[in-house]
Amino acid sequence: MSDSRVPFSDIYLATEPYVKSVGQVRIGASGIGWKAAEGEAEALQGVNIPGLSMPAGMLALQREDLRRLQWQRVARGYGLRIYTKSGTLHKLDGFTADDYEQLRDAVKRFFSGLTLEVRDISFKGWNWGKTDFEGSDMSFRVENRPMFDLPMAYVSNTNLANKNEVSIEFQPPRTTGKGTKRKGAPDELVEVRFYVPGTIATGAAIPAVRDDDENMSVDGEKSDNDDEVSAASAFHEAIKNAADLGQVSGDSIVQFPEILCLTPRGRYGIDMFSNFLRLRGKTYDYKIPYDNVQRLFLVSKPDELHMMFIVGLNPPIRQGQTRYPYLVLQFVRDEEVAIDLNLEADEDAKRKTEAAKLRKHYDEPLYRIVATVFKAMTDKRLIEGGGFGGYHGSQGIKASLKANEGTLYPLDKGFLFAPKPAHYIPHSEISSIVFSRVDASSSNKMRTFDLKFNMHGAQDYQFVSINREEHATLEEYMTKHGIKMLSELNETTAVSYKGMDADDDDESDEDVTPATLLGAGGGGVGAAALNASVGALGLNSDEDESEDEDFVAGSESDVPEEYDENYESPDDAEE
Repeated sequence: MSDSRVPFSDIYLATEPYVKSVGQVRIGASGIGWKAAEGEAEALQGVNIPGLSMPAGMLALQREDLRRLQWQRVARGYGLRIYTKSGTLHKLDGFTADDYEQLRDAVKRFFSGLTLEVRDISFKGWNWGKTDFEGSDMSFRVENRPMFDLPMAYVSNTNLANKNEVSIEFQPPRTTGKGTKRKGAPDELVEVRFYVPGTIATGAAIPAVRDDDENMSVDGEKSDNDDEVSAASAFHEAIKNAADLGQVSGDSIVQFPEILCLTPRGRYGIDMFSNFLRLRGKTYDYKIPYDNVQRLFLVSKPDELHMMFIVGLNPPIRQGQTRYPYLVLQFVRDEEVAIDLNLEADEDAKRKTEAAKLRKHYDEPLYRIVATVFKAMTDKRLIEGGGFGGYHGSQGIKASLKANEGTLYPLDKGFLFAPKPAHYIPHSEISSIVFSRVDASSSNKMRTFDLKFNMHGAQDYQFVSINREEHATLEEYMTKHGIKMLSELNETTAVSYKGMDADDDDESDEDVTPATLLGAGGGGVGAAALNASVGALGLNSDEDESEDEDFVAGSESDVPEEYDENYESPDDAEE
């Protein structure tokens, strides 16, 4: 029985990127098996790998499911790529060069009809070549040899950057279990762009389609003519199809069609799966893991006709170079719908929906259904407005952040500004809040005032054009939550005193001149006060003054000359 299986030790399971778990591989007549070493199975908690059984940490691949085996050079020595008939690509790394012959003989011995192919990697360094889809990966090939692979399971978005350029964005790696943080890999690929010139026939527009869809065009319609489409469009569609196949494992739990999104602007369909959600728009598609959702907000707009549901994301989604750390969805308050949930889409969905006590059927306002499902699937607390009441009873107050008009919502533990650009400011990060232009004794009293948020070691925020009627309610709110308040006058005075104290230590009386006492504009100080100050400082000494050569003793003031039209000067009398 000892020769019935061929073992290999210290082999890493590399099917899921960033998962580092070592174990032993055994190859026998029944198939290929991998088992995590003692203490290594913990790193696999929460990882979804087809065929992997937990908590033992065993991967079993049956002989009947094996389709192709490849040997290639990898970062950890050499690796075995296993393609299954179900479409999954498994990777085992850590083999040595000496293991090749033993592995080749084992494959030949146990798996008739299969051979161990050698996959040579291209090292030319060219940036042009061809692409091919192998399992759940896209391979970039140079001279028919692979240069690198891109996992389609991690594609979060793809779009046509321009006529001949396709952009592919990647989501960050998933964590290896609840409460654990991924270590290492400080540098990660977030975006790659491909230049795809030329056109191709419509019938060949989507190279990754199945045989029964070989006549499909890019738009998904049957095409019997020889019309051409850009190669970039075809490549874009192929990426979208491959990314969907790599991510969707089972049916969606629920679909919300045509939801109005204020940020990023547009209407998106929202598909909720067990581990991620999908935003589908006309131009952009996003795949967002629930681990990326940081906060959920549900607030009412000041018009009391609409509700905003806001999703905080980290990392943010991107459109080119523009980042969107918040999704801002808007709903009509009175819009009610009837929706059925697929609570048994898969095991993860069943577990989450049972824990959150979701119902199978909902018949209530759409915004409430969306918020309830998001809360259940992301396992995040839903923060709602209502604790603050403005002058007119609204949850928020109208304000502007820079040139953007919006609503500032004082919440239980922070401030939320929406819709664009959405910002959340926790109370713990606020040093003080300064009220500007609120002096009630001013004769020229403004109708609005400003709020400046001084932050602890972060960028300050200034909200302007706030209705003066909201001053009392805001002041009461900040007093209740223990937030330090300052008026604009107090803040200016504090800064001024601080500057004067510093100057007193560095300057002497020799630096003080009448000009500095008078000020740059010379206003506000009378001549008598100036003379008294100069005299007190000892600056009126005759030794420091030169005689005025034009001075005539006994002459009268020039005031009559300025105001008396009949005045005659001594010079006029002599004439």
